[in-house]
Amino acid sequence: MTLSLEERWTLIDKISRETVTFGKYEHTLKDAIGELTVKPLTGIPVAIAIMYGFWSAFGSFAGTLMTDGFFVKLFDGYWLPWLQGAFPGQGSWLYSIMVDAGGLGGSEFVLSDTCFEAFGVLTSGIFVAIGVVLPAISIFYLMLALLEDVGYMPRLAVLLDTVLHRVGLHGYAIVPTILSLGCNVPGVAATRILETKKQRFIMMTLLAIFIPCGAQIGIMDKVVPALMGWILLYLIIGYFIFGYILNKVVPGKAPEFLIDVPPYRKPLMRNITKKIWGRITGFFKVALPFVMLGCAIVNVLYLLGVIQWLGDVLAPIFVGWFGVPKETAGPLVAAFLRKDLAVAQLSVINMTDYQRITAVVLVTIYFPCVATFAMMLKEGWKELIAAIGVLIIVVFTYGGLIHLIGIILGVAE
Repeated sequence: MTLSLEERWTLIDKISRETVTFGKYEHTLKDAIGELTVKPLTGIPVAIAIMYGFWSAFGSFAGTLMTDGFFVKLFDGYWLPWLQGAFPGQGSWLYSIMVDAGGLGGSEFVLSDTCFEAFGVLTSGIFVAIGVVLPAISIFYLMLALLEDVGYMPRLAVLLDTVLHRVGLHGYAIVPTILSLGCNVPGVAATRILETKKQRFIMMTLLAIFIPCGAQIGIMDKVVPALMGWILLYLIIGYFIFGYILNKVVPGKAPEFLIDVPPYRKPLMRNITKKIWGRITGFFKVALPFVMLGCAIVNVLYLLGVIQWLGDVLAPIFVGWFGVPKETAGPLVAAFLRKDLAVAQLSVINMTDYQRITAVVLVTIYFPCVATFAMMLKEGWKELIAAIGVLIIVVFTYGGLIHLIGIILGVAE
């Protein structure tokens, strides 16, 4: 006997009533909090509060407590003076490279007062990595691990989905973006969670250009704390402007996404410890060698007169188009090895506040550091070449635009 459609549904309903038992649902406080953090009206203020707390903890722990309160006193008060006296050949080329450049690029050798100014492999190189970067990425990865383990990250993805669709991405693009705030290398690797080639290319390109890593943010918080807001504002604006343009010109689709939003959970210390340890050790295997190598290469280029020559050759572009001193050529060379190292070098160049804002933004959007470059190459050489093409256009367009804004506002030279 053939049953009609209505009879089939009646039979299904009868069977389900006899075999399925429904428990009583109780709407808990945890459920209510979970709903509030997803709905835009309440979720956006919560997200802003969490990010503010994230940033406050980052600045207070990394900058004030650890770097200024401990490592600066240790390195500048004990390590630097001891090394300046113990290392042989003061004033020689080896001494300048390894310990103290002594007024790098100047006519006479003068011992530096701080590790930032010394710019030696064993002084600035170790201080930047251990004294500034280590506290910065430690607190960053601790906060990130807590948000992941509690279950907030999927909710943040849902909350930002509509905004990120404007640049051809979906909510889960916030994951590689936040990872890149720790280090661009795992951020680029995390673009694989996006479904289409278009989305992966847009995300990888935006990360390489507009997202500063935790090490660079830590240095910025140390040397230009009063200008951080303006620098990050320019980077955020550029992220969305050029992301919107890329979404229009890059062929392909940006599909919707489905995501399972888990309930909030109590974080497990074992999980958090494993995440922090793995990320910090992986970071320093890459970071420390490149910071020290960057110090050595830049010092050698200074001693050979290459930086001076580059500054003279590129002066019309740096001074005329970007509105920054020609000495910025040195940090841009260092930026290919480590952007945090480049920002540290910018701090000893004499310039106005707006020039410093422009220079730090240029270092950020300039060519990705070599570790990020290598990771992008693994994702495909065609994508890398295309990303570099976009990067060159963005550097000249956005750098010139920032200078023009400064001229209009009367704060640029």
